[in-house]
Amino acid sequence: MSKRDRYEDDLERLQLALVGFQQRAMESGARTLVVFEGRDAAGKDGAIQRVIEHLSPRATRVVALPKPSDRERGQWFFQRYAAHLPAAGELVLFNRSWYNRAGVERVMGFSTPEEQAVFPGQARAFEAMLVESGITLLKLWLDISREEQAKRLEARRSEPLKALKISPLDAEAQARWDDYTAARDRMLVETHAEIAPWTCVATDDKREARLNVIRRLLEVVAPGAAEPAAPVIAFAFEPAAMHDGRLAR
Repeated sequence: MSKRDRYEDDLERLQLALVGFQQRAMESGARTLVVFEGRDAAGKDGAIQRVIEHLSPRATRVVALPKPSDRERGQWFFQRYAAHLPAAGELVLFNRSWYNRAGVERVMGFSTPEEQAVFPGQARAFEAMLVESGITLLKLWLDISREEQAKRLEARRSEPLKALKISPLDAEAQARWDDYTAARDRMLVETHAEIAPWTCVATDDKREARLNVIRRLLEVVAPGAAEPAAPVIAFAFEPAAMHDGRLAR
């Protein structure tokens, strides 16, 4: 069996387990929220697509918010995200989230030092309230190496079918690599909590990343429904990962 065939078989089996999870969640009213964060081109779109591919559109939502409007900028920062939280029986996946404040906003100067100072504590409090209210929360940091990011960003520019993935900020992803690394490290350290921990996923191999995103999700929402995620691909964040090669520098 080829590597591609093994991937397709594993993916189908994991997606069947996701379907079973969703059937039970719709019956029980369980609420599930998955936050996808990562550098540009880390594979968030592809991983999300594999998760939702065979799930019910009525009980599954993907949230990818544009930059805030003038009115939203005058609201409590978390307000526009709270409007999209899951109702009973729903699975909601955020393709980027309130952690924009800890990433692109910090690096590009889109928020003030005062806003940056209060963000980590408010994020921890907000997430604790979500979990305490009964929402199952999974936070995923999709990590990519500098070299692999460069290849994928070039593919966006050269392949017409990827034209809609191009962002004005793509050019900054490589130019400000070290700044984004520092922002990532600070975000993970300041917002990793027992009640709402981060799972880091290595994504240079897209297929392995997608399989292990689903395995990790199933570990959280349907324990025993599939084999656990491979720890060399998906692992709980710990500060040592910033220095031992598990997170890209």
